[in-house]
Amino acid sequence: MNKETKYIFVVGGVISGVGKGITASSLGLILKNRGLAVTAMKIDPYINVDAGTMNPVEHGEVFVLSDGDETDQDMGNYERFLDLNLTKGNYMTTGRVYKTVIEKERNLEYKGKCVQVVPDIPLEVIDRIKKAGAVAKADVVIIEVGGTAGEYENILFLEAARMMKTESPKDVFFIMVSYLPTPSKIGEMKTKPTQHAARLLNNSGVQADFIIARSDVRLDEKRKEKISMFCSVPPDRVISAPDVDSIYDIPLNFEKEKLSDKLCELMGVVCKKPDTKAWNAWKNFAKHAHNGKETVKIAMIGKYFETGDFILSDSYLSVIEAIKYSSYSQNKKPIISWLNSVDFEKNPAKLKDLKKYDGIIVPGGFGSRGVEGKLRAVEFARKNKIPYFGLCYGMQMMVIEYARNVLGLKDANTREVNPHSKNIVIDVMESQKEILKNNSYGGSMRLGEYKAILRSGTVAEKSYGKKQIVERHRHRYEVNPSFIGDLEAAGLIFSGRSPDGHLMEIAELPKSKHPFFLGTQFHPEFLAHPLNPHPLFTAFIKACAAKK
Repeated sequence: MNKETKYIFVVGGVISGVGKGITASSLGLILKNRGLAVTAMKIDPYINVDAGTMNPVEHGEVFVLSDGDETDQDMGNYERFLDLNLTKGNYMTTGRVYKTVIEKERNLEYKGKCVQVVPDIPLEVIDRIKKAGAVAKADVVIIEVGGTAGEYENILFLEAARMMKTESPKDVFFIMVSYLPTPSKIGEMKTKPTQHAARLLNNSGVQADFIIARSDVRLDEKRKEKISMFCSVPPDRVISAPDVDSIYDIPLNFEKEKLSDKLCELMGVVCKKPDTKAWNAWKNFAKHAHNGKETVKIAMIGKYFETGDFILSDSYLSVIEAIKYSSYSQNKKPIISWLNSVDFEKNPAKLKDLKKYDGIIVPGGFGSRGVEGKLRAVEFARKNKIPYFGLCYGMQMMVIEYARNVLGLKDANTREVNPHSKNIVIDVMESQKEILKNNSYGGSMRLGEYKAILRSGTVAEKSYGKKQIVERHRHRYEVNPSFIGDLEAAGLIFSGRSPDGHLMEIAELPKSKHPFFLGTQFHPEFLAHPLNPHPLFTAFIKACAAKK
């Protein structure tokens, strides 16, 4: 093992969704601010090879990396907090690991020996972790292990971590993010679940070096001492992580407990003094989450919201964060409302409610459910001059609506929804036809970074301030070239195209016709970072503020 690289495993205790991803991201940020080169990894315990085939209502959004890998949403948090681009080497699933081991066995790479779950699966995991650190030339690799301590699914990943610790005890460390409930009828914070989680982790051969204690309120010293005693962690390594209004306060809270100092001491590395300029920039950004002077009201119209009696905003996590970054940069506080497009189909009179919003976004999606409701919302935004931003499917809806209500092609549609329409203005990409015929869905869309050329004088070109852009994609369908001439003759502008001119990347109306009516075939939200908002989201927020 490379003695110069340190490995920090972040594991969960008590409940899922306890905040391991944000914790890992925050750890990376505070260590990066101390002059260390940091990279991050996510281990998902699913048999899925990647996150691309998972239902966003159950799993949250699919985040696409620059190389096209479809990953868990925590990868987006890593990129945003650390301000870097990660690749498929930073992400693994159980399915991906097993697939690789089986392929190696089939190729005789194990030279005929018996291939076993242990040690060969953990060894493959270790190999991937080390390679990610080497490629990034990282001082520290932060590895988030999905799931919670005691689960069957992640036991092999914890075994890999244990093996790494045994091999090089001075280079491998463990942080458990656990939950301390305060039952309302009892009125007292309880440490027992965390004690059990620590012992479950011990059963895997792993001892936590730090415990990040998630709770409603800050831990008192008595609870810290109790956790220390029963979980074998020094009291100063029990870090309080109370609920906060903004996830961007979390690194600030960690540093109030001098966590980066304690981590540097634990790892035995000499860290630089905190980068005051960078830290102040983060502090100022975080303040905007609380101190926006004015609000902008955004309607998010989609269908991946409902999970039982709850609303799951994680389905559009990157879009939400991109809205925040651009709003904060304009000293505005966004108020986002979740509107189910199906409601506009059941009751078209509800469309009038859209007038109270400063802007409307239709994000990405798949399938036919709620499509007619989205189209009605797009038409309402266009006719009532409400700023509209369409993302991927949202751009396709924009083109279909224009074809129906301006060109007069009443049956205009996408092949995905109605393959029998006479006017399929959104068609499957030529490269995708054979893929769909063979039901080869996983990892087969147009994925990752592609260039686009912008038309001079357009809203898109003025927003970016340049002629060529690179954006991340995730789609199978595109604007049908047969209709482009008629659409442009009717006033719709395709302001961004692929370098060969064949694929329509951005559609818009000029400012003389609408304050902001623009859609992108790509996903600009994937490139929005806290201190570097995406220019199209910023242009949209400016239009929303102007309407207000």
